Amino acid sequence: MLSFPGRIYRFYRDGFRQMTVGRTLWKVILIKLFVMFAILKLFFFPDFLATSFGTDQERADHVAKQLTGAGR
Repeated sequence: MLSFPGRIYRFYRDGFRQMTVGRTLWKVILIKLFVMFAILKLFFFPDFLATSFGTDQERADHVAKQLTGAGR
């Protein structure tokens, strides 16, 4: 007799093995996530801190000010 986590694991393992349409849908979902997070990030979200501040200390000071609300 398997433990409860073992039965859950086997349930999902067997279910994913028997999928046909679901496997294709999971591939589509993973491709869309890759496009959203990897490709779009490169083009639409530049590295603001690297372009606006020259040193690590300036970046750290800016982040600390933004988090603590100092200077408002």
